[in-house]
Amino acid sequence: MSPKRKDGPWLDTRQQRAWLAYIRVQLRLSYEINRQLQTDSDLSMPDYDVLTALANTPGEVMQMTALANQLGWERSRTGHHVRRMATRGLVDARTSSTDRRATEVVLTAQGRELLEKAAPGHVELVRDLFFDGLSPELLAPLTEAMENIYANILERGTLPPP
Repeated sequence: MSPKRKDGPWLDTRQQRAWLAYIRVQLRLSYEINRQLQTDSDLSMPDYDVLTALANTPGEVMQMTALANQLGWERSRTGHHVRRMATRGLVDARTSSTDRRATEVVLTAQGRELLEKAAPGHVELVRDLFFDGLSPELLAPLTEAMENIYANILERGTLPPP
């Protein structure tokens, strides 16, 4: 956290407008994505996030701590969620062969199959709700703004970076 700010305890009008716009988008988009994933694939958004993180790593395996950092979750939340997904056969959790103190999370064939089934509907929804509401000339500035905010969160936040 930064030291006490000199610009007062409240957001100014422009900051408040931007913040509330972000919050409205984030809450509504999360709801819509979660609903679509549940309806189409019987996955929650956190399930999809775990599957996607694993699918995008070499060997489709990550240490539990690295997965938690990647997702921006606490390790205990990640562990509980991975255990629930493992009971459904979507991932496997095992002791690391290189570090017996660590747990590795592995994408199973069933998890990969479900991710591949869910991805087209998810991408279609993201295009429909997010990108179709954004003019092409705003894409680059939005991307840059979000990357800058993310870097600031990694620098000043409390969770370890991925």
